[in-house]
Amino acid sequence: MRPRLHTVVLLCAAVLAAGCLGATLYSGVEERGAALAFGVLVAVGELTRRSGTRIREAAPLAAAGSLAYALLGEAAGRPTHHGAAQVVTVVLAASLLGSVPHVVRGAGPALDPSARRVLTVGFVAVCFQPLYSQGAFDGWSGSAHALLLLALLSLTALCDAVLAAALAHSRTGWPFLPALRDELRALPGIGAAVIATGAVMALGVAVVGLWALPVFSVPLLLAQLSYRRYEAVRATYRQTIASLARATEIAGYTPAGHAHRVAALGQAVGRDLGLTEPELTVLEYAALMHDIGQLSLVDPVPAGATAVLPASEQRRIALLGGAVVRQTGVDPRVAAIVERQADPHREQPLAARIVRVVNAYEEKSREGGPGGPLTALEELRLGTAGEYAPEVVEALARVLSRNTEGTREHGGRAWREPRTELSDPARGWVTHG
Repeated sequence: MRPRLHTVVLLCAAVLAAGCLGATLYSGVEERGAALAFGVLVAVGELTRRSGTRIREAAPLAAAGSLAYALLGEAAGRPTHHGAAQVVTVVLAASLLGSVPHVVRGAGPALDPSARRVLTVGFVAVCFQPLYSQGAFDGWSGSAHALLLLALLSLTALCDAVLAAALAHSRTGWPFLPALRDELRALPGIGAAVIATGAVMALGVAVVGLWALPVFSVPLLLAQLSYRRYEAVRATYRQTIASLARATEIAGYTPAGHAHRVAALGQAVGRDLGLTEPELTVLEYAALMHDIGQLSLVDPVPAGATAVLPASEQRRIALLGGAVVRQTGVDPRVAAIVERQADPHREQPLAARIVRVVNAYEEKSREGGPGGPLTALEELRLGTAGEYAPEVVEALARVLSRNTEGTREHGGRAWREPRTELSDPARGWVTHG
């Protein structure tokens, strides 16, 4: 079997790190003061790392400091002589040191971001340090030098986005192009801040020395603090929606965990179909609240299974649910999806098609016993002529097939990975073999 891409990337990063470490130990550390200062900066950046499934750059200060050290040509007007190997070694050692407290708490950085850090820093250092040592940039001064640094960092950011999308595709099977699109959409945000800070740090140290590092670190730390507060508000918003979704479970209208299973599996299907992150968020909220219209019923539907009801009754419940969602102040797009989940699939938006198919699969597989999942999927395929969108049913089949290996590893039992937050699109659904 050919090795998976993520395995190849990890091996490349390990070989690069080992080679740079050996070269640095053999030749010694140049400009130890600068190496120590940048190492401390990267370690502090790792200490301030924040976790979360939707965070593209968890340690922006560490990333900016790493890139700045890779592009450092002078310190206080004096040329530096450290090479690309020393850059990778210092960044790797400082990252590992700063990650120790997170590892102790069981929240250490994943392998893929660490491998990307090593490869991207090695890339920009190899592009800059050898040419600078040979005097290729002697004629580049002032604005020309600044533009050169920005161009190198922008190219590095693009390469990192492609690498991140490729790793996500290799590990999860998600389509590559939508993953790359999401990575590129994130670049104007935190990516631009990291690029700008890295370039300014390198230029500042070249002029005023190492005192520029703490000065230019403050704005990025403040931006990171503001982003954390924004994430806290979003987390509270998600928890509010999750609480509303549980109202049908508490009232006995739907089985426990039904809404969360539909939301998690629906997000996986949406990602397979190429939805963007904002669209996946709307899909998640709609899936969580898709059954809230049942609260208006006098007599609960047995087991909350609306997929077996007549089409007119399904539409009535959907319209009632949309009216309830609109009263909660949630995004109007969520209410529109809830209202249209029972419409003919050719008239539905894609998110409503996904909610309908995934809800029907969850209900049918739950009631079918050990062979329920396969029977449910077959029933959905038979229903593609009228009730269910065929492209969504096939996407659901692909998502479920990608998890059969995990089911086998658990002895054929329903498998459920631990979730880190409600919006984790790859986790939280049940696969049934």
